[in-house]
Amino acid sequence: MLTIYNDQHALHQGKVEMFRGELVPCFEVPARVDHVKHELERRGLGPLQSPDALDDALLAKVHAPRYLDFIAGAWDEWVALDPANASRDALPSYWPTRGMRTDVLPQSFPARLGLFSFDAGTPLTAGSWAAARQGAACAWTATQRVLGGQRSAFALTRPPGHHASVDFFGGYCFVNNAAVAAQALRDAGVERVAVLDVDYHHGNGTQAIFYDRSDVHFASLHGDPFTDYPYYLGHADERGAGKGEGFNHNLPLPRGTDFTAWRAALKTALDGIAKVKAGALVVSLGVDTFEGDPISGFKLKSDDYLRMGEDLARAGLPTVFVFEGGYAVAEVGVNTVNVLEGFGQTAG
Repeated sequence: MLTIYNDQHALHQGKVEMFRGELVPCFEVPARVDHVKHELERRGLGPLQSPDALDDALLAKVHAPRYLDFIAGAWDEWVALDPANASRDALPSYWPTRGMRTDVLPQSFPARLGLFSFDAGTPLTAGSWAAARQGAACAWTATQRVLGGQRSAFALTRPPGHHASVDFFGGYCFVNNAAVAAQALRDAGVERVAVLDVDYHHGNGTQAIFYDRSDVHFASLHGDPFTDYPYYLGHADERGAGKGEGFNHNLPLPRGTDFTAWRAALKTALDGIAKVKAGALVVSLGVDTFEGDPISGFKLKSDDYLRMGEDLARAGLPTVFVFEGGYAVAEVGVNTVNVLEGFGQTAG
């Protein structure tokens, strides 16, 4: 399988994140991508290519311009506040909550950092914007290869993207790569695109971006938001709004779910995608459903990811894979590449 590789991903390397009341080393680390790249090369699964140049106008179709402006310049503002900030990451301390205004852009950098974020677990670093923008270029390039006739392509990048919404970052995500891919497919004339999120954590950002649209169908299998991050979206009764009603399909599952139950939910999601007659598929490929993942709660085993790839291939759609979560770092390469290998063996 063709892989578009973000060789700038390690520019984003957070030092600490806030996790349950204490600052801890980041779970989202460069080694995640390094393990996947090594496993792809070990198995000889297709070439690795660099991304093509990205037109930032595409980003503005899925993210608010004022948010993009903020993220692009945030590090320089952070250091300008205090030169000592160059040695520490930026984490938000304040957030606008119910009843507070978000339409007025504060002059204060810490206030804007909170306005454009939703957790304190996503450190903004000197290289966050460069890595995230190059990741979007990977997603866009993988999409162009599929539009050009490839059955599938894989955007291997970090930071991940599916928690990034129209105008805020969080969940380790700054730019929504799956949304970029879906929008690029729509711009190229695909009448309806399906985005299938198989990460353990609900893709709240992707859902929000497309929630009132009927041209992009979003489906997600994930840990139940009653117990799991991101908590405030991902319930089964969220079906879309306006023109998008019926084009949002959440399948929350309880902690301890094994592959038999997970696979049945995948079939339900794929049946829904077939029903809406999607012409292309974007897969938010998170492998934090693995039984050994430190911040998740499903029980999938490494061999199960081969079966997952086979099932995805049987959907019969041109497919763009975008790398998302997976924090059992030693196993993330094997699990991710198993999905791609299973897909490739079945798709032919």
